[in-house]
Amino acid sequence: MKEDITNKGINRLSGIFFVAFVLLIILFQWPPTVALLLGIALTTILNNPIQQQSKRLTSIFLQVSIVGLGFGMNFIQVIEVGEKGFVFTLLTIGTAIGLGFIIGRLLKVDRLISYLISVGTAICGGSAIAAIGQVVDADENDVSVSIGTVFILNAIALFVFPAIGEMLGLTQVQFGLWAAIAIHDTSSVVGAATNYGNEALMIATTIKLARALWIVPLALITSVIFNKQSRASSFPWFILLFIFTSLINTYTNIPEEIKNHILIVSKTGFSLTLFLIGLGISPAKLRLVGFRPLLQGAILWAILLVSSLILIIRMPNLN
Repeated sequence: MKEDITNKGINRLSGIFFVAFVLLIILFQWPPTVALLLGIALTTILNNPIQQQSKRLTSIFLQVSIVGLGFGMNFIQVIEVGEKGFVFTLLTIGTAIGLGFIIGRLLKVDRLISYLISVGTAICGGSAIAAIGQVVDADENDVSVSIGTVFILNAIALFVFPAIGEMLGLTQVQFGLWAAIAIHDTSSVVGAATNYGNEALMIATTIKLARALWIVPLALITSVIFNKQSRASSFPWFILLFIFTSLINTYTNIPEEIKNHILIVSKTGFSLTLFLIGLGISPAKLRLVGFRPLLQGAILWAILLVSSLILIIRMPNLN
């Protein structure tokens, strides 16, 4: 009885802090890094007050914010940037999946978990894992371990990438391309690029969304390899809306004040997304991931991080 009363008290207190943090993030437009730390702190000290709704809300905030971000982008530049990152995207996706298979075998990680971690690293983190997980009928534990692995590394990337970029003197173009390739999840890509600059944000978002489209052919290939039927839900439909809003921004005369308000709301939406993601990085989730899957994800990520950075720095047209 006392335990039930204590749990109810903790849940109530956690709910109060949740509402307070959300309001503070909105009112003061706190950056994604701060929002992520608040989420991790809340779920670690108390708990996640919206555990059942977190996944759905995270997806909604992320997709709506990305669509809104299209109002700050020129469609012609979107196409140009997408073309510039195409070769990198193709090479890194193939390399990441191939290396992930080898590393997973060496570390004796479960075959399905190893594949999901590799896919998440190669394309767009949790979104790719969730989509491909549907194709292969992965159980909840396999998906949770894989997503937990990339979320932990995403949290690290959010702080590490801007610091490395500043230390190496990367240009906005270089950083945007690097973040889109080497950071798993779209939310963390946007968070890191936001901290670096507006041009980096535009480039990183565009290339990452173009990268996310590879979920579709990969889902078809996966369905053949695992002898499963692919599903239409694997397609990231919100990307088409992002393209549509960038077209509106390019070919209509929307007042700057309105567009600026939309962009502010979108960036705040990304901070709320990272806050919700932080709520999911609990001690229980860390224990669930386990050492070997996390080690596979970390090694694969480190290889992709370093190799893509070296290639980007050596490309003269990006300096």
